[in-house]
Amino acid sequence: MSTLVVHHLEHSRSQRVLWLLEELGVPYELRTYRRDPRTRLAPPELKAVHPLGKSPVITHGDITVAESGAILEYLVQTFPPPSDGELAALLPAPGSAAHRDNRFWLHFAEGSLMNWVVMQLVFVSIPRQRMPFFARPIARAISQQVMQRFIQPNIDGALNWIERTLADGRPWLTGAQLALADIQMSFAIEAVFALGGAALPARYPATQAWRQRYRARAAYQRALAKGGPEIMNLS
Repeated sequence: MSTLVVHHLEHSRSQRVLWLLEELGVPYELRTYRRDPRTRLAPPELKAVHPLGKSPVITHGDITVAESGAILEYLVQTFPPPSDGELAALLPAPGSAAHRDNRFWLHFAEGSLMNWVVMQLVFVSIPRQRMPFFARPIARAISQQVMQRFIQPNIDGALNWIERTLADGRPWLTGAQLALADIQMSFAIEAVFALGGAALPARYPATQAWRQRYRARAAYQRALAKGGPEIMNLS
């Protein structure tokens, strides 16, 4: 049997892969890569696994799969959960409303939310970089303008949509059962809340309740214990 290897970068999207594997109970080998302490970028060793040099990426025998959504789908199709168990809806039945919702959230996480979160992280960090003292107020003013006019409205729009989806009483993004959508969206929400400050969860109570539900899952806790926190210290 081929060994499944998760090439895991600390404080990264690959935490979602560990969570799914812990839910499925699939054996895997964990290879952890450390970020450069100065640049916080992935180490060059990851390029030996995949030319992009990014994480997450998995190897399964002679198969290499990159990109979070593609990995999650590969894993649940290769190691399907019991059709009558708690995880039966991880990949909802094709043609169902849950299947359409699941596909939407799998793409929404990276296509519509994480790009704005990454931009937020970049512009928040710009005034903290080394620069002449007279340039810092200019950098801060530009960063604030970009945040207020472009980045924050898009993040707010995304959070409002997530809140509306969950506010109808459904426990998970696609309905009554956990789906890949919840696993895929978890990293984006953790990143948004980490950047948004302590007051943000109270503005989105349904989203916060969903967040608490997935955080309480035993498989999620095991993934954190093995892979470490998803989000790096942003201070």
